[in-house]
Amino acid sequence: MSAEANSAASVTVLGAGSWGTALAIHLANAGSAVTLWGNEPDHMERLQQQRCNQQFLPDIPFPDNLMVQHDLALALKSARWILLAIPSHAFRSFLASARPLIDAETVVTWASKGLEEGTGKLLHQVVKEELPQCAKFAVISGPTFAREVAIGLPTAITVASDSESLANEITRNLHHGSFRAYTSHDVIGVELGGALKNALAIAAGIADGLGFGANARAALITRGLAELMRLGVTMGGSRETFMGLAGMGDLVLTCTDNQSRNRRMGLLLAEGLSKGEVKTRIGQEIEGVRTAREAMQLAQKYQVELPIIEQVHKVLYEELSPREAVRHLLERRPTAEIN
Repeated sequence: MSAEANSAASVTVLGAGSWGTALAIHLANAGSAVTLWGNEPDHMERLQQQRCNQQFLPDIPFPDNLMVQHDLALALKSARWILLAIPSHAFRSFLASARPLIDAETVVTWASKGLEEGTGKLLHQVVKEELPQCAKFAVISGPTFAREVAIGLPTAITVASDSESLANEITRNLHHGSFRAYTSHDVIGVELGGALKNALAIAAGIADGLGFGANARAALITRGLAELMRLGVTMGGSRETFMGLAGMGDLVLTCTDNQSRNRRMGLLLAEGLSKGEVKTRIGQEIEGVRTAREAMQLAQKYQVELPIIEQVHKVLYEELSPREAVRHLLERRPTAEIN
């Protein structure tokens, strides 16, 4: 991608859920030639016929320069860069299947958030292992709800890459209208911020669902940020990143607005529904459920305390009641705030 070709950059968005569709709409409105791919032929046929994603983003029309494709080989054939919006638990298997179709010169970006299930690996590690032929990578993250991006409401995100020039190129493709993009070199910090905030949002939903009020919510978000920074810095992320869009920004958004599926999960758990019942009720992927489990493995590996995420993990996997989880947090011994 050159700066001159920026306005006509060819991009394939992989994943036709709400987030992938929203990004595809935005990129098309920003001037890119966009192909949106999904793995369900019937769903993709409906998108093509209706020229909108009625299931996830109803009544938001597709721009004319947004093409729909269910054949992966055709979707990748002309892409100068690809943008993955695929759930973290399916990330590696998708990359493995797509590897023969991805050229060594293709720019690989992802807007997926989460940790790899079973290993706790960050997604850039998975990308490097599954696409060894590629050398141009970037991650996109920040406080974003899909519908607001799709309809053009003001939004700001971070693009992180080891390559400053690549981060700048991706940013120029995304930066359009009321959508602002900022660059970063901290891939680890940006990815961790996007992953761990989902588990913390479940905690925020539980606290609000139990009626603990605004004071408790503010304290939980602040102490959740401390947990995020504690683990993130230990793993090599930058403290400044966690105070920015991909850290505090995304955490505040996800913990405070009911558009967040993770927050809604916490609210429903507080009502007494089981994890399975909540998943059925919401009907979409809830990344914080898997993230809580992998985060605890990282906490053990790096010898870092994550008390809020630990209690979320116990509610999700050890049948601890939400009220008991809060009691455990309140009974923790006093300590210094900056710790």
